Amino acid sequence: MTDDEPRARFLALLREHHKIVLKVASVYARGPQDRNDLAQEIAVQLWRSFPRYDPERRFSTWMYRVALNVGISFARRERTRGGRFEPLADPGDVAADNDEPDERLKQLHAVIAGLAELDRALIVLYLEERPHSEIAAILGISETNVATKLGRLKQRLRGQMT
Repeated sequence: MTDDEPRARFLALLREHHKIVLKVASVYARGPQDRNDLAQEIAVQLWRSFPRYDPERRFSTWMYRVALNVGISFARRERTRGGRFEPLADPGDVAADNDEPDERLKQLHAVIAGLAELDRALIVLYLEERPHSEIAAILGISETNVATKLGRLKQRLRGQMT
């Protein structure tokens, strides 16, 4: 294997799953510039961690785990600097392929923006329709814990969305 093969493989996988980076950046960064900075920070950390990626496992699961860890760290640093989270001006930029996101989608993004970092990760993965087993693997918690936290979180979101 040449030195270029791992790089080429990484870049191909990153291109294939780039929406994961964009989604995580949109959930954990304040504005467009911060989202770009976070997306770059995630890509750099993915590259640094790539030698530890186990090809026997799904790349998207590993990628989510790294991206969410970077996103959570980024959000915590911003919070200590007094940064304020601003939800996406147009949630359709990242969240949906629709031309016009409706008001409920904008409201959902605003509610998600107010969640704690781990809860944001949990709801993003749930909205991505990831199975509980994959969410558990990404977040490093048990499937039972995923189900319990999701149940409570969905109940809380229902209350805030009505």
